[in-house]
Amino acid sequence: MYLDLYENSNFKRGASRIKEVFWLLSGDMFLAGSLPGSFWRVGLLRLFGAKIGVGVVIKPKLRVKFPWRLNIGNYCWLGESVWIDNLAEVNLGDHICISQGAYFCTGSHDWGKQSFDLIVKPINVASHSWIGAMSRVGPGVTIGEGTVLTFGSVATRALAPWSICSGNPAIEIKKRSMVKR
Repeated sequence: MYLDLYENSNFKRGASRIKEVFWLLSGDMFLAGSLPGSFWRVGLLRLFGAKIGVGVVIKPKLRVKFPWRLNIGNYCWLGESVWIDNLAEVNLGDHICISQGAYFCTGSHDWGKQSFDLIVKPINVASHSWIGAMSRVGPGVTIGEGTVLTFGSVATRALAPWSICSGNPAIEIKKRSMVKR
């Protein structure tokens, strides 16, 4: 690759430069801080365009690249030091737990081109899923309903519904069953 050929003028940031600057200042100062309380983190994300359902709990030190590309369903928990690097949409269903230190990455580069072009793809996590601590979810990945991605695992492709997936890359190690209410 030749990084002097890199050019990403086609990438649409999704908001004005002014909004992005205010977000960078606010997000780094308040969202990524250690102050206790969840309600004000939810409010700040909503203020910058995130769509967030009811009953959402957000622990300290959350990092979000572009809140206007974040959709969180009802009754989700986001653990401490979760990083959502969302150059594309990240969509979380209802009743999802994202444990401490998980990383969601929606962007990569085309290593087959000399210009190392930027590639962005959304991440979708279906309801009733659990993303374990220190796990990684890559661009374009869909996590099926009720799926568990175990501690430190790396999801690089779609994971089947109601499965427990582990490893790097994550593979299904068994089916998950859950009593529905």
